[in-house]
Amino acid sequence: MADPTAAEVQHYISQGLACDTLQVEGDGRHFFATIVSSEFEGLSRIKRHQRVYTALGDRMREQIHALSMKTLTPAEWAAAPVTQQH
Repeated sequence: MADPTAAEVQHYISQGLACDTLQVEGDGRHFFATIVSSEFEGLSRIKRHQRVYTALGDRMREQIHALSMKTLTPAEWAAAPVTQQH
């Protein structure tokens, strides 16, 4: 199975999670995602990450070797300094 691209990982996440903002960078094996979703409201950081893993399903075990992520609610994203949003 070929290593996914950052665009494919972004697509996989967006298919399983309603995102206000979604940015994924990576080299095919290691990825970093910034995910802003109202579905994260009231969830702990661990629960937010579990929600993303659920969206990725088996791909997390089979294709994606490492995923670092920043998970924010829309309010947290709006309050973040502009330098952290890119």
